[in-house]
Amino acid sequence: MRKHVIAMLTLSLLFGSASLYAADLENDMDTLKDGLNTVMKTSDAQTMQKALGEMRQAAQDAKKSTPEKLEGQPADSAPIKDYHAGLDSLIAQIDVVNELAKANNLDGARAEAKKLADIRNANHKKFR
Repeated sequence: MRKHVIAMLTLSLLFGSASLYAADLENDMDTLKDGLNTVMKTSDAQTMQKALGEMRQAAQDAKKSTPEKLEGQPADSAPIKDYHAGLDSLIAQIDVVNELAKANNLDGARAEAKKLADIRNANHKKFR
């Protein structure tokens, strides 16, 4: 009886933690979406930089999670590496946009921010 209870508790913890990761990833993706909307609409460099900082942090945090489509894949598998590479390219582009925002070149930053949407769309096709 005791072994059954331990087994059930272990399974519930395992499934509970998997749903936590999914919730965290969903929150990170919402932060990225909201940040991109702010970047595309704002006319204030500080607001844009703040949104980009939050986006960068969310993208870095998303690397700690695994999309549902890739659940069960080994950490060193090609699909997981591809997922991380997609997030790395997103982070690199966030940095490009942020440098333009720091230079108060908001039009240039918005133009470069369109590439963020392209990166998002390409990776959603693969991992969503």
